[in-house]
Amino acid sequence: MKTFNEIRSSSFYEAGARERAKYLLDEGSFHELASPNLGLTSPHLPALGEAVSFDDGVVTAVGAINSRPVFVISQEGRFIGGAVGEVGGAKIAGVFKLALELYDKASAKYPGKTERLPAIVYSFETGGVRLHEANAGLLAHAEIMEWIQKCRGKVPVFSLVGSKVGCFGGMGFVCVATDAVIMSSLGRIGLTGPEVIEQEMGKSEFDSSDRALVYRTTGGRHKYIMRDCAFLVEDSIAAFRDQLADLLKKPYQELSQYRVIGNYDLVQKQLALVKLTAEMKPKDSRDLWAYFGNREPNRIPEMETAEFLQSAVRAGLES
Repeated sequence: MKTFNEIRSSSFYEAGARERAKYLLDEGSFHELASPNLGLTSPHLPALGEAVSFDDGVVTAVGAINSRPVFVISQEGRFIGGAVGEVGGAKIAGVFKLALELYDKASAKYPGKTERLPAIVYSFETGGVRLHEANAGLLAHAEIMEWIQKCRGKVPVFSLVGSKVGCFGGMGFVCVATDAVIMSSLGRIGLTGPEVIEQEMGKSEFDSSDRALVYRTTGGRHKYIMRDCAFLVEDSIAAFRDQLADLLKKPYQELSQYRVIGNYDLVQKQLALVKLTAEMKPKDSRDLWAYFGNREPNRIPEMETAEFLQSAVRAGLES
């Protein structure tokens, strides 16, 4: 039987939602919230002939990372593609509510003690809104975005993307609205999934079966170069945890440098990138990689993570 540390050192990409949540946290600190024992299931799926799950595809938990209180949200891509519905959305929103309540109590009881204040870690594995529960899913997206804004300046929120389904649809917006996005090379973020693009625009526009193309467009290395994610780590639960542990040592005000959206200057930089791509009309992400100074863009997908991080030149657009 594998030890706790051996499991923590295993692949983040291959791990299930509960495994990711448990092994990101300190050994023995994992406590699941709204666990399967409560029997919470979607009221909508049976009417459509769909199977239900007693956690609705979302694991929520509280524990600690190096003794600091941490709430974890972890989505399960094997259940309806990790799509968000009514029950799962309520569980996610509930975690933000609990974290803010703990923040208020801890900051009053332990003034100036950052290590006593909670953080939120969100492990994304989702295609977005659950079509079976579209209105409830869209409402959940909006509520989660509102909770992220309520946490701003109080509870740091970190996004992790490195699981099989990736992070697509409206949840892509949610993911990049947090304080810092951490990915592995196997992680993917996008607004519209590759299969949907192909379905709507045709295979000549985007071949979703071309794995290399998909990763060049939505994968962790492209997102790191384009600054859509702040950190790229190896594919292991331990590597994600180590990066989180480092961020949790920083004062909250320092985390603003890692945000992708959320202020006027960042919006201007995004608009500058849109203008650049409109003028360049790149045929492939490698054209952008080369534009920003990467000398061997064709080698980037083949590099080991350490070599990539050492050599990668990231986008540096001014607003």
